[in-house]
Amino acid sequence: MGARIMTTRKPVQVEVPVRARDAATIEGWMRPGELVLEDGTVLKGRSFGWPHATAGEVVFSTGMVGYPESMTDPSFCGQILTCTYPMVGNYGIPRSELHAVSGLDTALESTRIHVMGLIVSDYSEAHSHWRADRSLGRWLYDERIPALTGVDTRSLTRRLRDRGSMLGKIRFEDGETDFYDPNIENLAEQVSVSEAEVLGKGKKRVALLDCGCKHNIIHSLLARDLEVLRLPWDASLDDHEFDGLFISNGPGNPRFYRETVAQIRGAIANDRPTFGICLGHQLLSLAVGANTFKLKYGHRSQNQPVMDLRTGRCSITSQNHGFAVEPRTLKDGWEPWFVNLNDDTNEGIWHESGRFRSVQFHPEAAPGPVDTGYLFDDFAAMIGA
Repeated sequence: MGARIMTTRKPVQVEVPVRARDAATIEGWMRPGELVLEDGTVLKGRSFGWPHATAGEVVFSTGMVGYPESMTDPSFCGQILTCTYPMVGNYGIPRSELHAVSGLDTALESTRIHVMGLIVSDYSEAHSHWRADRSLGRWLYDERIPALTGVDTRSLTRRLRDRGSMLGKIRFEDGETDFYDPNIENLAEQVSVSEAEVLGKGKKRVALLDCGCKHNIIHSLLARDLEVLRLPWDASLDDHEFDGLFISNGPGNPRFYRETVAQIRGAIANDRPTFGICLGHQLLSLAVGANTFKLKYGHRSQNQPVMDLRTGRCSITSQNHGFAVEPRTLKDGWEPWFVNLNDDTNEGIWHESGRFRSVQFHPEAAPGPVDTGYLFDDFAAMIGA
């Protein structure tokens, strides 16, 4: 048995700033509530957000971290988000830090929470992180977003996997609401900018069709020394000068974005280099004559494996979408680019000219891995930057 090594140095005492519990400061804290699904399932829990009824499509995400980024992702507009990881809230919400060029928050993916509600198994009432300036519960309350803890999220997720995403509502004893289906209306106006704006400076200008764009897409473009012309989802591209077109992510059914599809079709006809992400992938596909369909329960996680069909290269990706492209409906000159290795669904398309392409996943991450960040370099090369 080896000798025990002794040291005379005193252990360093580190004070970890643990926030006080919010129970005394938030009205309605831990008030009983229920999640009701359209199939009649009722799951009981306790409020840790805004204690008022809400409704939307109930979906689940398998990410272990990243709840601030996910909740502010405009793609979640109209949905009640279920976190499958059991403990949520332990690192609070990061303080706002603005990007030096864009002026946009680098910690969150938009200016507000977009989920209709949040469902977790175990909310951490106390949080600790060097960047945090408030608790998740405080943030939800201030933003008027309902949330339940103490819910059997394992059972809920299995039900959603077996039966597919369902409509649901969070209700309390003195509050009731009707079910709401975000897939039967155009959500673009709720998440897009209302006016054009120019961000950054560069030798090449990118027209960004904002259908609910995440901040990190903009930051990823600016990092390549590109000037970003951020446009509303239904803007006329003929009114602007640019070197390449970028189509963002966004919420809902892609078939409601008819104006955007028409603009993309025109850009391709004019031979403008074009790249789409997530919803942008679906809109580009519709513009070139392919079809989209609704997935049973979607891909919402930070661990989705995809393979580049041209190179055989595999990557782990962040994803958030409920619709997908049917690759068999692609026209001549178009080919599948990436495939999902879990369920073989399409994850990207490209044109034989090399000037038009799109991916279903999120190369900008936030949250999640940055394995596919090189695609922004590819786009910059497409437009000669």
